[in-house]
Amino acid sequence: MQRHKWIPLVLLRKLLTVAICSIAFVALFSVHVHVVVPSSKDHKFNDKILTPHDLQSWTRELAPPHLSKAPLPTPKLNGSRGDSDYEKLWKPPSNRGFLPCTKPTPNYTTPAESQGYLLVHTNGGLNQMRSGICDMVAVARIINATLVIPELDKRSFWQDTSNFSDIFDEEHFMNSLANDVKIIKKLPKELVNATRIVKQFISWSGMDYYANEIASLWEDYQVIRASKSDSRLANNNLPPDIQKLRCRACYEALRFSPRIEQMGKLLVERMRSFGPYIALHLRYEKDMLAFSGCTHNLSPDEAEELRMIRENTSYWKIKDIDPREQRAKGFCPLTPKEVGIFLTALGYPSKTPIYVAAGEIYGGEYYMAELHSRYPLLMSKEKLASIEELDPFLNHASQMAALDYIVSIESDVFIPSYSGNMARAVEGHRRFLGRGRTISPDRKALVRLFDKLDQGAMTEGKKLSNRIIDLHRRRLGSPRKRKGPISGTKGMDRFRSEEAFYANPLPDCLCRTEPPHLNVSLIVR
Repeated sequence: MQRHKWIPLVLLRKLLTVAICSIAFVALFSVHVHVVVPSSKDHKFNDKILTPHDLQSWTRELAPPHLSKAPLPTPKLNGSRGDSDYEKLWKPPSNRGFLPCTKPTPNYTTPAESQGYLLVHTNGGLNQMRSGICDMVAVARIINATLVIPELDKRSFWQDTSNFSDIFDEEHFMNSLANDVKIIKKLPKELVNATRIVKQFISWSGMDYYANEIASLWEDYQVIRASKSDSRLANNNLPPDIQKLRCRACYEALRFSPRIEQMGKLLVERMRSFGPYIALHLRYEKDMLAFSGCTHNLSPDEAEELRMIRENTSYWKIKDIDPREQRAKGFCPLTPKEVGIFLTALGYPSKTPIYVAAGEIYGGEYYMAELHSRYPLLMSKEKLASIEELDPFLNHASQMAALDYIVSIESDVFIPSYSGNMARAVEGHRRFLGRGRTISPDRKALVRLFDKLDQGAMTEGKKLSNRIIDLHRRRLGSPRKRKGPISGTKGMDRFRSEEAFYANPLPDCLCRTEPPHLNVSLIVR
């Protein structure tokens, strides 16, 4: 009888055991099986396989670990400052009612009869060539020339073999400017061997120089070849229609090729999956460090390597550089470590997604380690896209730079570590579009603070944060009139010291009263 009473109890225990095991199994399975499908076209993005970490190739990793998981939630600030302070970090400055106004004045006419052909050999990297091309459009208009599609620089440090149509939408460029300048793809066959003059136009020249001295060359030549395109046109004191033409050329006509724009848009979408993001133009690359002579915190061997590169690059005129003096004057790009301190002081939390717009970082992971420890969500085009997706652009520095340009334009915050050609181009384009925050670090002031940190005279915390925030309250890229020459400068230095036209197209191409004549919703279509 007693035995019969135990049978139901044993059965009950077995049932409970089975039930508990089932629940545990389901829970375990739910943790390890989590499928994320952002979109059908992103299957390669989620299927990438991790490779071992390469200390000297920070930008060469196939994918960071978190890309196999769900997108991280929008990060929140740690501490008691709350959501309102977090929102301030991303809130763009007011455009103060300024909108693009690139429409010609009523007196503007169709192109005058062509006097000859203008050949252009651009020089420099992508953004230096980009601004030079836009200037040459204006020059062609001034001297009544037919512009032949410019030849891109293939001999610079980057050794990029790309042609114009590889980077830009050639047909769109020609059609968009049809009412401004006659543009053709190639010089007519009968003029290939015609007598021509190769001319290096004087830097920062105004209207009179081109309308008189250069235009007079048509009396003897049918073809004028501009040997360089960078900084050939003045920033200020040009007729309104010439300035507006420069803006139409830069922001409307000079569009990237469809395959570059498509890839750029895909990278933007993938960055957006992590929430609002910073585009960091980290100019800590071998060419910039060699050119600028900046060797702070580098080893003697690394400093010597950079010196030899500068010494052996014939078109870099300045060879002997004092690295301490360069840094003290604010002429050096911020190091990755300094960028990390800067972002932390501004209040950006550690989970902030950051897109690193750069080529291969000098020293690889060794110099990226501290920035990476502060901000683990460091992304790049090489991390966001598969090798197969990037393959058409690899070994073409200008095309890779174009992808960085697009992601930087569309970012919520853009921060350049150095005020070079790309930094100025992106800042000006974002000003024109009224797009997001642009924070330009005051490197000269920051260096003094970083030195105090290194010397132990200051520590990271509220005091440092307040100092850095106060320095940069007015450096957010809001509309303001373009700066003229620095007081006291003379000659060529006077023009050189002016704020670049493409860094700030106000007042010529931004107006409060005239409605916009450009669809500014997106630069990537």
